[in-house]
Amino acid sequence: MTRRSSAVTIRDVAREAGVSVATISRYINQSARVSSDTAERIDIVISELNYKPHAVARQLATQKTMAIGLLLTNVYNNFFAPLISGIEAVVKQNGYNLLVAIHQSSLKPNTVLPINANNSDGLIVFANSLTDDEIIGLHQEGYPMILIYRTAPEGYQLPSISIENRIATHQLIDHLIKVHDKRQILFMGGPEDQEDSYWREIGYMQALEANGLEYDPELVICGGFEREVAYLEMKNFLTRNREIDAVFSGADDSAIGVMSALRESGYRIPEDVSVIGFDDLRLSAFLTPPLTTVKAPTELVGRMAAQQLFDLIVGKDVKTTTVLPTEIVIRRSCGCYA
Repeated sequence: MTRRSSAVTIRDVAREAGVSVATISRYINQSARVSSDTAERIDIVISELNYKPHAVARQLATQKTMAIGLLLTNVYNNFFAPLISGIEAVVKQNGYNLLVAIHQSSLKPNTVLPINANNSDGLIVFANSLTDDEIIGLHQEGYPMILIYRTAPEGYQLPSISIENRIATHQLIDHLIKVHDKRQILFMGGPEDQEDSYWREIGYMQALEANGLEYDPELVICGGFEREVAYLEMKNFLTRNREIDAVFSGADDSAIGVMSALRESGYRIPEDVSVIGFDDLRLSAFLTPPLTTVKAPTELVGRMAAQQLFDLIVGKDVKTTTVLPTEIVIRRSCGCYA
């Protein structure tokens, strides 16, 4: 009969495996190598006894916090669920805890960060949750970090993971123009200091130019990547009586706000105005009409960021820049019967 893990101690494991307590400790905490035969024997005993190392004991033995941090700008929309899920899966596999904090980048000097080397062994930094100076400061202290949805400050080689934005946006704008004969396309971006929004706007501008259409700054507004902000900005734009026949929304979540504002103002989607988004959230296929969008590997970004961070923590080399591909998903909201 398998013993309860709460009653099993490291001494029990050592006795059953025929090795010293120190050997078990070295193996569990990976502080020194043990032979493959010994490692296999220890694994078998740990499994049979259902032994679970105590987190506090591991922390004291390794002088590690057994936690990694994740800094986000907010958790208000559905984008963050798969991202956090991907990170959490890898964190659990490594026997760590995940600390999540909300932090907006600040220009104030000596700002105390909610997650730092005192409470975590490394940090995943989302987009603009830290300023360049804050990132540089932590890096100079030797604190392991992975940046996601942003590149490293100029002159610094910090690992970053992002997605392809420009090409996918260019292709969707091209689709609106060539397939659906759209000419007045509103671009709704995200926060001005987020790189994803910047590259999506570049793709938008390049697609207009490639199709002989002029860039009109009055057709560019900020929706903050959030449905409530996008709803209000769309309602405000519609009061200007500008003619539009399509909206590119920089995020599916903001596209939901756009669609609500258009309907309240009497527009039909897609008969009067096409709407497309970015991210391909789980709910996007179930909107009315289903949303044409860009499928982004959000969960994979989380998984890769967490794994790279653990590699950094143990001193492994990590790729400096990773850009994951995206994929266009055609649905009814652009005007297609897909």
